[in-house]
Amino acid sequence: MNCLGNILWLIFGGLLSGLSWVLAGCLWCITIVGIPVGVQCFKFASLSLCPFGKEVRYGGGAVSTLVNIIWLLISGIPMAVEFALLGCLLCITLIGIPFGLQMFKLAKLALMPFGAVIE
Repeated sequence: MNCLGNILWLIFGGLLSGLSWVLAGCLWCITIVGIPVGVQCFKFASLSLCPFGKEVRYGGGAVSTLVNIIWLLISGIPMAVEFALLGCLLCITLIGIPFGLQMFKLAKLALMPFGAVIE
């Protein structure tokens, strides 16, 4: 079921969300200071391309909180709004609800990506 869900996910919005993470990662990697943030964005792009069967566990410390605040101000809010709007659109139909829930999972991840571990 996870394989079928991931294939359908790529067709109905997963590719767009994955490209959003890749674009954010490329923009962060322009500066030397932003490279660790960009690498984290690339990790989440892989989750965004195949989210079914994967869970996100949140944690982290003071450094993660500081980087999350910087991330939120620069990239987090636009990405979270994008994923939340796509999630609302997908939840309009009964068939789209599982895909909408995955978009909401990515919206939460877009707000606080640092300190999160993909399982």
